[in-house]
Amino acid sequence: MHSLGPDKKIIQKASLQGFFFESLNNLNKKSLCPVPESAIYYSSDVLDKFVLSKDFFDFSEGRVREKILGLKLLEATQLSREDQRRVYKEVADMSLIVCGYFYESTQNKMVDSQYYGQIGKMAYSQLNNLSPSYLDIPSFYTMFATCFESMTTLMTMLASLNRGQSEGHLIFKKVMSGEHVSEKEFLVSGVMPQPTKKVS
Repeated sequence: MHSLGPDKKIIQKASLQGFFFESLNNLNKKSLCPVPESAIYYSSDVLDKFVLSKDFFDFSEGRVREKILGLKLLEATQLSREDQRRVYKEVADMSLIVCGYFYESTQNKMVDSQYYGQIGKMAYSQLNNLSPSYLDIPSFYTMFATCFESMTTLMTMLASLNRGQSEGHLIFKKVMSGEHVSEKEFLVSGVMPQPTKKVS
């Protein structure tokens, strides 16, 4: 029987959501612009439901395809109020996961994470018009839409840690590739961006 070394221990989690909540909350405490704890709780619930889910895919005509979130968002306007609520939540939550935990998967797509981010924020705003409260917090989804970029950065940092990379892996990778990194992304990562001075 193999025993763990003195510096290792097994930590049992009551649920996958509990693991995500604790992990995101720890990263959020290091952020220079933390998001509300209610946003962390909501995101951990979304991760719990989607991260190991088949809901990302359409199974039709014997083929597996990724769901086209932009099209689903447009089609929602033709649905009943109850179906709109369901579709807006699904599109918003899936955009959150794609931009956050599965950020690197957008590198191989024709559209980038900013596209999914816009769709996600639009869907959360529409959802707020139909069902504004969550945990008895009024206009929760409008508030969450404003936290979208910060929340996805925290989720990407968590994904990097789960893959054995450093918390700053995403920011470092973006900077080295010349990709734009917003001030909010730096702050969430615990990095204070400094204005550069031009030397003449």
